[in-house]
Amino acid sequence: MAHYASQLPEGFRICSKVWEEITIPVYARLPRYGSKGGTANPRFLDASVCEELALRPSVEGLGDHAGPFILEFQRSSLALDEFLSKLDRFFSRLPSSPQYAVEIRNPALLGPRYHDLLSAHGVSHVYNHWSTMPSLAAQHATLGRRFTAACVVVRLLTPLGISYADAVERASPYTKLVEPLPRMRTETAELIRQAAAERRSIYVLANNRAEGNAPLTVHALVDLLISTPRRQAR
Repeated sequence: MAHYASQLPEGFRICSKVWEEITIPVYARLPRYGSKGGTANPRFLDASVCEELALRPSVEGLGDHAGPFILEFQRSSLALDEFLSKLDRFFSRLPSSPQYAVEIRNPALLGPRYHDLLSAHGVSHVYNHWSTMPSLAAQHATLGRRFTAACVVVRLLTPLGISYADAVERASPYTKLVEPLPRMRTETAELIRQAAAERRSIYVLANNRAEGNAPLTVHALVDLLISTPRRQAR
């Protein structure tokens, strides 16, 4: 981590994904999990393990370059009440600094209770453009068009309605834009403008599998922000 930090320009901050052993309640029956497949994860949302093995090494190594820590939660059988209760207890036991962001892949979790819990802990919702999630604008609408933290995180991952495997096949070998996603770009720009107007920092993380080539997606977003005037507040 310190070696990475030594190569970064001043002011550049890294968004880190927290180790998946903190965010998986039950290991899927996949070869990579070996004998753990199908079993409960004793480290799920264990704040002490997260702080010791994920947060502390990154913060110490990255220093001022440490940005938000992203906790990605895949779909699971956890009910809304159980998930929110565990998440509340988890953040209550973590240090208030650094910044945190929660990414969910289950649209049913979106809503006022989820928003209020994140807001109470100053944690960002990760607006993720992902196969089975609603559009970025729909996610924001479900959250009352109100951000939950001083920072905002957006992840542009795959086209909507396309599986991860199909997105990989569609975009490989990631050398060009295979298909622009104008709605994704427009909605991302709107989130950026609102965050900037409210003086919140915003991190937009582009993946090759969204449009085929992440750097070109970033350039397109910059061009859109420059060329399109900000909408009048409604």
